[in-house]
Amino acid sequence: MIEVELKVRVRDPEGVAHLLEQRAAGRSEIYRDTYYDTADGTLAREDRELRLRTITGPGGTRSVLTYKEPRVDDASGSKPEHETGVDTPEAVHAALSGLGYVAAIAFEKHCHNYDFGSRGRRMLATLVRVPELDGTFLELETLAKGDELGTALDDVRAVLSELGFTEQDVTTELYTEAVAARRAR
Repeated sequence: MIEVELKVRVRDPEGVAHLLEQRAAGRSEIYRDTYYDTADGTLAREDRELRLRTITGPGGTRSVLTYKEPRVDDASGSKPEHETGVDTPEAVHAALSGLGYVAAIAFEKHCHNYDFGSRGRRMLATLVRVPELDGTFLELETLAKGDELGTALDDVRAVLSELGFTEQDVTTELYTEAVAARRAR
């Protein structure tokens, strides 16, 4: 499956949260993300991602290992994604380290998630604040098969439009790159 996602910069977080609350009850979670790569940066060069995420929220704490293939759409950055739950994140870290991967960057995201249906699809809208970065972002995603990518992107764009966003609000800036740039200052 492809994670079909668009990310926008949010100028009015409270207003957007109000619109999303009309679609679904939100839940606050903190994501602690560690991105792994080879020592020479092969995964990043090839536009692939290997991430261990630990999520803490009202339901407790859980961890997920995600591998993302290279993007299949440059405008959105949408990528095929493979994900699995992890019972012991420390064991995954040890396994990845033993295989030669290094923790390339780690950071925290403060998220407010809204799960809802629209246009016959399950959608996840996430209001995101990364403490190290300025501003608030909204990620809107759905899953689709490869031959549904265009239609799924149209559906995501339509929901963003309903929330008051335009194509000019869309950003393909990666949190990993933005956090790395901020830390390099």
